[in-house]
Amino acid sequence: MPGEHRLATLVAGSMTLTLLHTADWQIGKRFSFIAGDAGAMIRAQRLETIRRLAALASERRVDAVLVAGDVFEDNAVSDETLRRTMNALAGFEGPWVLLPGNHDAALAQSAWSRLRRLAIVPDNVLLATDPGGIDLCDGRLCVLPAPLQRRHELRDLTDYFDAVETGPGVFRVGLAHGAVRNRLPDESEAMNPISDTRADSARLDYLALGDWHGTLEIAPRTWYAGAAEPDRFRSNDPGNVLLVEFSEPGVTPRVQKLVVGRFHWEQFEFSVVDQASLDVLEGRFGALVEAANTLLRLRLNGTPDLRVRGQLDEILDRWRARLHYLGVDDSGLVARPSVEDIAAIGASGFVRDAIDTLTRIQDDPAHPDHEHATRALQVLYLEQLALRQ
Repeated sequence: MPGEHRLATLVAGSMTLTLLHTADWQIGKRFSFIAGDAGAMIRAQRLETIRRLAALASERRVDAVLVAGDVFEDNAVSDETLRRTMNALAGFEGPWVLLPGNHDAALAQSAWSRLRRLAIVPDNVLLATDPGGIDLCDGRLCVLPAPLQRRHELRDLTDYFDAVETGPGVFRVGLAHGAVRNRLPDESEAMNPISDTRADSARLDYLALGDWHGTLEIAPRTWYAGAAEPDRFRSNDPGNVLLVEFSEPGVTPRVQKLVVGRFHWEQFEFSVVDQASLDVLEGRFGALVEAANTLLRLRLNGTPDLRVRGQLDEILDRWRARLHYLGVDDSGLVARPSVEDIAAIGASGFVRDAIDTLTRIQDDPAHPDHEHATRALQVLYLEQLALRQ
Protein backbone atom coordinates (compact mmCIF):
# COMPACT_ATOMS: atom_id res chain seq x y z
CA MET A 1 0.00 0.00 0.00
CA PRO A 2 1.24 3.56 -0.65
CA GLY A 3 2.89 4.97 2.45
CA GLU A 4 3.85 1.58 3.86
CA HIS A 5 7.54 0.72 4.06
CA ARG A 6 8.88 -2.70 3.19
CA LEU A 7 11.99 -3.37 5.24
CA ALA A 8 14.69 -4.55 2.86
CA THR A 9 18.27 -5.68 3.28
CA LEU A 10 20.07 -3.06 5.36
CA VAL A 11 23.52 -1.82 4.59
CA ALA A 12 25.47 0.13 7.18
CA GLY A 13 26.78 3.50 6.03
CA SER A 14 28.08 6.86 7.13
CA MET A 15 26.20 10.13 7.52
CA THR A 16 26.56 10.76 3.79
CA LEU A 17 24.99 8.66 1.03
CA THR A 18 26.08 7.67 -2.47
CA LEU A 19 23.86 6.04 -5.09
CA LEU A 20 24.40 4.82 -8.63
CA HIS A 21 21.45 5.63 -10.90
CA THR A 22 21.00 3.69 -14.13
CA ALA A 23 18.11 2.75 -16.43
CA ASP A 24 16.92 1.26 -19.72
CA TRP A 25 19.17 -1.78 -19.95
CA GLN A 26 16.61 -3.61 -22.15
CA ILE A 27 18.44 -6.90 -21.80
CA GLY A 28 17.34 -9.27 -24.57
CA LYS A 29 16.99 -6.61 -27.27
CA ARG A 30 17.52 -8.41 -30.57
CA PHE A 31 18.90 -5.79 -32.99
CA SER A 32 17.68 -7.94 -35.87
CA PHE A 33 18.83 -5.41 -38.48
CA ILE A 34 22.46 -6.12 -37.58
CA ALA A 35 23.34 -9.53 -39.01
CA GLY A 36 25.95 -12.09 -38.02
CA ASP A 37 28.71 -11.65 -35.46
CA ALA A 38 28.23 -7.88 -35.29
CA GLY A 39 24.68 -8.33 -34.00
CA ALA A 40 25.70 -11.05 -31.55
CA MET A 41 28.39 -8.79 -30.11
CA ILE A 42 25.90 -5.95 -29.62
CA ARG A 43 23.54 -8.27 -27.75
CA ALA A 44 26.31 -9.71 -25.58
CA GLN A 45 27.67 -6.27 -24.74
CA ARG A 46 24.50 -5.33 -22.88
CA LEU A 47 25.26 -7.90 -20.19
CA GLU A 48 28.94 -6.95 -20.20
CA THR A 49 27.96 -3.32 -19.54
CA ILE A 50 26.00 -4.44 -16.47
CA ARG A 51 29.09 -6.25 -15.21
CA ARG A 52 31.09 -3.09 -15.80
CA LEU A 53 28.44 -1.10 -13.93
CA ALA A 54 28.54 -3.55 -11.00
CA ALA A 55 32.33 -3.28 -10.80
CA LEU A 56 32.03 0.51 -10.85
CA ALA A 57 29.50 0.45 -8.00
CA SER A 58 31.85 -1.69 -5.95
CA GLU A 59 34.86 0.47 -6.78
CA ARG A 60 33.03 3.67 -5.80
CA ARG A 61 31.62 2.01 -2.67
CA VAL A 62 28.10 3.21 -3.37
CA ASP A 63 25.35 2.48 -0.88
CA ALA A 64 22.86 1.19 -3.48
CA VAL A 65 22.21 0.91 -7.21
CA LEU A 66 18.83 2.10 -8.52
CA VAL A 67 17.64 0.84 -11.93
CA ALA A 68 14.84 3.08 -13.20
CA GLY A 69 12.89 0.69 -15.39
CA ASP A 70 13.17 -1.36 -18.58
CA VAL A 71 15.63 -3.84 -17.16
CA PHE A 72 14.46 -6.25 -19.87
CA GLU A 73 13.49 -5.68 -23.50
CA ASP A 74 10.14 -7.37 -22.90
CA ASN A 75 8.44 -9.96 -20.73
CA ALA A 76 9.16 -12.73 -23.23
CA VAL A 77 12.92 -12.86 -22.58
CA SER A 78 14.18 -16.39 -22.02
CA ASP A 79 14.86 -17.97 -18.64
CA GLU A 80 18.51 -18.11 -19.66
CA THR A 81 18.52 -14.33 -20.16
CA LEU A 82 16.97 -13.87 -16.72
CA ARG A 83 19.66 -16.05 -15.15
CA ARG A 84 22.47 -14.28 -16.99
CA THR A 85 21.15 -10.90 -15.90
CA MET A 86 21.05 -11.89 -12.23
CA ASN A 87 24.57 -13.32 -12.52
CA ALA A 88 25.82 -10.06 -14.04
CA LEU A 89 24.89 -8.24 -10.81
CA ALA A 90 27.32 -10.29 -8.71
CA GLY A 91 30.11 -7.71 -8.90
CA PHE A 92 28.31 -5.44 -6.42
CA GLU A 93 27.20 -6.96 -3.12
CA GLY A 94 25.19 -3.96 -1.92
CA PRO A 95 21.48 -3.51 -2.64
CA TRP A 96 20.12 -3.28 -6.16
CA VAL A 97 16.60 -1.90 -6.65
CA LEU A 98 15.12 -2.97 -10.02
CA LEU A 99 12.01 -1.18 -11.27
CA PRO A 100 9.62 -2.48 -13.97
CA GLY A 101 9.20 -0.09 -16.93
CA ASN A 102 6.95 0.00 -19.97
CA HIS A 103 8.94 -2.69 -21.80
CA ASP A 104 8.85 -5.11 -18.85
CA ALA A 105 5.75 -4.04 -16.94
CA ALA A 106 4.96 -6.06 -13.80
CA LEU A 107 2.02 -7.96 -15.24
CA ALA A 108 0.63 -11.02 -13.46
CA GLN A 109 2.76 -13.13 -15.79
CA SER A 110 6.01 -11.31 -16.52
CA ALA A 111 9.78 -11.49 -16.37
CA TRP A 112 9.43 -10.46 -12.71
CA SER A 113 7.04 -13.28 -11.79
CA ARG A 114 9.34 -15.76 -13.53
CA LEU A 115 12.36 -14.44 -11.64
CA ARG A 116 10.55 -15.20 -8.41
CA ARG A 117 9.26 -18.56 -9.59
CA LEU A 118 12.76 -19.61 -10.68
CA ALA A 119 14.11 -18.50 -7.28
CA ILE A 120 17.18 -16.93 -8.88
CA VAL A 121 17.02 -13.43 -7.38
CA PRO A 122 20.04 -12.79 -5.12
CA ASP A 123 19.28 -11.66 -1.56
CA ASN A 124 20.68 -8.18 -2.25
CA VAL A 125 18.46 -7.62 -5.32
CA LEU A 126 15.07 -6.02 -4.66
CA LEU A 127 12.33 -6.29 -7.28
CA ALA A 128 10.27 -3.11 -6.85
CA THR A 129 7.10 -4.47 -8.44
CA ASP A 130 4.73 -2.76 -5.99
CA PRO A 131 4.46 0.85 -4.81
CA GLY A 132 5.49 1.67 -1.25
CA GLY A 133 8.65 2.79 0.49
CA ILE A 134 11.75 0.58 0.60
CA ASP A 135 14.01 1.26 3.60
CA LEU A 136 17.73 0.79 3.05
CA CYS A 137 21.02 1.72 4.70
CA ASP A 138 19.92 1.22 8.30
CA GLY A 139 16.79 3.22 7.60
CA ARG A 140 18.69 6.29 6.40
CA LEU A 141 17.34 5.90 2.84
CA CYS A 142 13.73 5.51 1.75
CA VAL A 143 13.32 4.60 -1.94
CA LEU A 144 9.85 5.33 -3.34
CA PRO A 145 9.25 3.22 -6.47
CA ALA A 146 6.53 3.82 -9.07
CA PRO A 147 6.49 0.50 -10.95
CA LEU A 148 4.54 0.17 -14.16
CA GLN A 149 2.13 -2.72 -13.77
CA ARG A 150 0.96 -2.39 -17.36
CA ARG A 151 2.70 -1.00 -20.41
CA HIS A 152 0.82 2.30 -20.55
CA GLU A 153 -0.66 4.42 -17.79
CA LEU A 154 -2.62 7.63 -18.16
CA ARG A 155 -2.24 8.60 -14.51
CA ASP A 156 0.91 9.72 -12.73
CA LEU A 157 2.10 6.75 -10.64
CA THR A 158 4.36 9.01 -8.59
CA ASP A 159 1.37 10.81 -7.03
CA TYR A 160 1.58 8.69 -3.90
CA PHE A 161 5.10 9.92 -3.13
CA ASP A 162 3.63 13.11 -1.68
CA ALA A 163 1.75 11.23 1.06
CA VAL A 164 4.61 9.04 2.29
CA GLU A 165 6.01 10.20 5.61
CA THR A 166 9.59 9.58 6.69
CA GLY A 167 11.40 10.38 9.89
CA PRO A 168 14.00 13.11 10.35
CA GLY A 169 17.41 12.51 8.80
CA VAL A 170 16.07 10.12 6.13
CA PHE A 171 17.02 10.57 2.48
CA ARG A 172 13.93 10.42 0.25
CA VAL A 173 14.58 9.16 -3.29
CA GLY A 174 11.92 8.54 -5.94
CA LEU A 175 12.32 5.89 -8.65
CA ALA A 176 10.11 6.11 -11.74
CA HIS A 177 9.88 5.37 -15.45
CA GLY A 178 8.00 7.61 -17.86
CA ALA A 179 7.78 11.05 -19.45
CA VAL A 180 8.17 14.19 -17.36
CA ARG A 181 5.45 16.57 -18.44
CA ASN A 182 6.51 19.54 -20.56
CA ARG A 183 10.22 18.99 -20.02
CA LEU A 184 11.58 16.55 -22.60
CA PRO A 185 13.46 18.01 -25.61
CA ASP A 186 10.99 16.77 -28.22
CA GLU A 187 7.82 14.82 -28.57
CA SER A 188 7.47 11.90 -26.18
CA GLU A 189 4.77 9.46 -25.24
CA ALA A 190 1.67 10.92 -23.64
CA MET A 191 1.51 7.72 -21.61
CA ASN A 192 3.20 7.18 -18.24
CA PRO A 193 3.27 10.87 -17.26
CA ILE A 194 5.37 12.20 -14.38
CA SER A 195 4.83 15.61 -12.81
CA ASP A 196 7.67 18.04 -13.45
CA THR A 197 7.28 19.27 -9.85
CA ARG A 198 7.29 15.85 -8.17
CA ALA A 199 10.68 16.28 -6.49
CA ASP A 200 9.35 19.42 -4.77
CA SER A 201 5.85 18.23 -3.92
CA ALA A 202 7.10 14.92 -2.49
CA ARG A 203 10.05 16.54 -0.67
CA LEU A 204 12.47 14.28 -2.53
CA ASP A 205 16.20 14.58 -2.23
CA TYR A 206 16.42 13.03 -5.70
CA LEU A 207 14.12 11.62 -8.39
CA ALA A 208 15.80 8.86 -10.43
CA LEU A 209 14.13 8.47 -13.82
CA GLY A 210 14.18 6.10 -16.77
CA ASP A 211 12.57 5.94 -20.23
CA TRP A 212 14.46 8.77 -21.97
CA HIS A 213 17.56 7.02 -23.36
CA GLY A 214 19.96 9.94 -22.98
CA THR A 215 21.40 11.48 -19.84
CA LEU A 216 19.28 14.53 -19.08
CA GLU A 217 18.94 16.92 -16.17
CA ILE A 218 15.32 17.96 -15.71
CA ALA A 219 16.10 19.87 -12.51
CA PRO A 220 18.97 19.73 -9.98
CA ARG A 221 17.20 16.92 -8.10
CA THR A 222 15.51 15.24 -11.08
CA TRP A 223 17.55 13.33 -13.68
CA TYR A 224 17.24 10.77 -16.44
CA ALA A 225 20.27 8.47 -16.38
CA GLY A 226 19.82 7.36 -19.99
CA ALA A 227 20.55 3.93 -21.42
CA ALA A 228 23.72 2.45 -19.93
CA GLU A 229 24.60 0.89 -23.30
CA PRO A 230 23.57 2.94 -26.37
CA ASP A 231 21.01 1.22 -28.56
CA ARG A 232 19.80 3.62 -31.22
CA PHE A 233 20.92 6.22 -33.77
CA ARG A 234 20.14 9.28 -31.73
CA SER A 235 22.51 11.92 -30.38
CA ASN A 236 21.07 12.47 -26.91
CA ASP A 237 24.04 11.44 -24.73
CA PRO A 238 23.44 7.74 -23.95
CA GLY A 239 25.98 5.29 -22.50
CA ASN A 240 26.22 6.74 -19.00
CA VAL A 241 25.29 6.12 -15.38
CA LEU A 242 24.90 8.78 -12.71
CA LEU A 243 26.86 8.84 -9.45
CA VAL A 244 24.65 10.71 -6.97
CA GLU A 245 26.34 11.93 -3.78
CA PHE A 246 24.29 13.29 -0.86
CA SER A 247 25.74 15.27 2.03
CA GLU A 248 22.57 15.47 4.12
CA PRO A 249 18.80 15.30 3.60
CA GLY A 250 17.33 18.44 2.09
CA VAL A 251 20.56 19.48 0.37
CA THR A 252 20.77 19.18 -3.43
CA PRO A 253 23.03 16.20 -4.25
CA ARG A 254 26.11 16.27 -6.44
CA VAL A 255 25.41 14.37 -9.68
CA GLN A 256 28.32 13.09 -11.76
CA LYS A 257 28.01 11.44 -15.17
CA LEU A 258 30.17 8.33 -15.67
CA VAL A 259 30.63 6.63 -19.05
CA VAL A 260 30.04 2.86 -19.07
CA GLY A 261 28.79 2.14 -22.62
CA ARG A 262 31.09 0.60 -25.21
CA PHE A 263 29.48 1.18 -28.59
CA HIS A 264 28.96 4.50 -30.35
CA TRP A 265 25.87 4.95 -32.54
CA GLU A 266 26.31 7.69 -35.13
CA GLN A 267 24.38 8.94 -38.13
CA PHE A 268 24.80 11.69 -40.67
CA GLU A 269 23.70 12.75 -44.13
CA PHE A 270 26.23 13.50 -46.85
CA SER A 271 26.11 14.86 -50.39
CA VAL A 272 28.42 13.24 -52.93
CA VAL A 273 29.21 15.34 -55.98
CA ASP A 274 32.84 15.05 -57.00
CA GLN A 275 36.29 13.90 -55.94
CA ALA A 276 36.58 16.73 -53.42
CA SER A 277 33.42 15.58 -51.67
CA LEU A 278 34.87 12.06 -51.41
CA ASP A 279 37.91 13.50 -49.66
CA VAL A 280 35.59 15.23 -47.18
CA LEU A 281 33.68 11.99 -46.61
CA GLU A 282 36.95 10.17 -45.87
CA GLY A 283 37.66 12.86 -43.30
CA ARG A 284 34.26 12.35 -41.67
CA PHE A 285 34.94 8.63 -41.42
CA GLY A 286 38.42 9.23 -40.03
CA ALA A 287 37.06 11.54 -37.32
CA LEU A 288 34.87 8.80 -35.83
CA VAL A 289 35.91 7.81 -32.32
CA GLU A 290 36.85 4.14 -31.97
CA ALA A 291 35.77 3.03 -35.44
CA ALA A 292 35.74 -0.65 -34.45
CA ASN A 293 33.12 0.14 -31.78
CA THR A 294 31.04 2.45 -33.96
CA LEU A 295 27.72 1.75 -35.66
CA LEU A 296 27.06 4.28 -38.41
CA ARG A 297 23.93 4.97 -40.40
CA LEU A 298 24.79 7.01 -43.48
CA ARG A 299 22.28 8.71 -45.77
CA LEU A 300 23.71 9.72 -49.14
CA ASN A 301 22.44 12.10 -51.79
CA GLY A 302 23.88 13.90 -54.79
CA THR A 303 24.52 13.40 -58.50
CA PRO A 304 28.11 12.19 -58.92
CA ASP A 305 29.41 10.87 -62.20
CA LEU A 306 29.94 7.15 -62.53
CA ARG A 307 33.67 7.34 -61.85
CA VAL A 308 33.06 9.11 -58.55
CA ARG A 309 30.29 6.64 -57.72
CA GLY A 310 32.71 3.77 -58.26
CA GLN A 311 35.25 5.38 -55.95
CA LEU A 312 32.52 5.94 -53.38
CA ASP A 313 31.70 2.22 -53.38
CA GLU A 314 35.37 1.44 -52.74
CA ILE A 315 35.42 3.83 -49.77
CA LEU A 316 32.24 2.32 -48.34
CA ASP A 317 33.60 -1.23 -48.68
CA ARG A 318 36.80 -0.20 -46.92
CA TRP A 319 34.98 1.40 -44.00
CA ARG A 320 32.50 -1.46 -43.72
CA ALA A 321 35.44 -3.62 -42.72
CA ARG A 322 36.65 -1.06 -40.15
CA LEU A 323 33.36 -0.13 -38.49
CA HIS A 324 31.33 -2.44 -36.31
CA TYR A 325 28.35 -1.74 -38.57
CA LEU A 326 27.73 0.50 -41.55
CA GLY A 327 24.22 0.97 -42.89
CA VAL A 328 23.91 3.02 -46.07
CA ASP A 329 20.80 4.56 -47.58
CA ASP A 330 21.77 5.67 -51.08
CA SER A 331 18.25 6.11 -52.42
CA GLY A 332 18.94 9.84 -52.80
CA LEU A 333 22.10 9.24 -54.81
CA VAL A 334 21.76 9.44 -58.62
CA ALA A 335 24.92 8.62 -60.52
CA ARG A 336 25.14 10.54 -63.81
CA PRO A 337 27.41 9.45 -66.65
CA SER A 338 29.81 12.30 -67.38
CA VAL A 339 30.71 13.52 -70.87
CA GLU A 340 33.84 11.39 -70.65
CA ASP A 341 31.82 8.35 -69.52
CA ILE A 342 29.47 8.70 -72.49
CA ALA A 343 32.31 9.26 -74.94
CA ALA A 344 33.88 6.04 -73.67
CA ILE A 345 30.88 4.03 -74.83
CA GLY A 346 32.08 2.58 -78.10
CA ALA A 347 29.10 2.78 -80.41
CA SER A 348 28.11 3.99 -83.83
CA GLY A 349 25.09 4.20 -86.09
CA PHE A 350 21.66 4.08 -84.47
CA VAL A 351 23.16 3.18 -81.05
CA ARG A 352 25.23 6.38 -81.11
CA ASP A 353 22.10 8.32 -82.18
CA ALA A 354 20.22 6.83 -79.23
CA ILE A 355 23.05 7.77 -76.86
CA ASP A 356 23.02 11.35 -78.15
CA THR A 357 19.25 11.55 -77.65
CA LEU A 358 19.51 10.13 -74.12
CA THR A 359 22.27 12.62 -73.33
CA ARG A 360 20.11 15.57 -74.40
CA ILE A 361 17.23 14.31 -72.23
CA GLN A 362 19.57 13.74 -69.27
CA ASP A 363 20.82 17.32 -69.56
CA ASP A 364 17.26 18.66 -69.34
CA PRO A 365 15.99 18.26 -65.74
CA ALA A 366 12.51 19.38 -66.82
CA HIS A 367 12.12 16.58 -69.37
CA PRO A 368 9.61 13.94 -68.18
CA ASP A 369 12.05 11.15 -69.09
CA HIS A 370 15.06 12.81 -67.45
CA GLU A 371 15.57 10.09 -64.80
CA HIS A 372 14.94 7.25 -67.26
CA ALA A 373 17.55 8.67 -69.63
CA THR A 374 20.10 8.93 -66.85
CA ARG A 375 19.47 5.34 -65.81
CA ALA A 376 19.70 4.12 -69.42
CA LEU A 377 23.07 5.81 -69.87
CA GLN A 378 24.28 4.27 -66.61
CA VAL A 379 23.35 0.81 -67.88
CA LEU A 380 25.05 1.38 -71.22
CA TYR A 381 28.20 2.62 -69.52
CA LEU A 382 28.36 -0.27 -67.05
CA GLU A 383 27.78 -2.82 -69.79
CA GLN A 384 30.60 -1.25 -71.76
CA LEU A 385 32.90 -1.59 -68.75
CA ALA A 386 31.89 -5.24 -68.32
CA LEU A 387 32.71 -5.99 -71.96
CA ARG A 388 36.20 -4.52 -71.51
CA GLN A 389 37.00 -6.72 -68.52
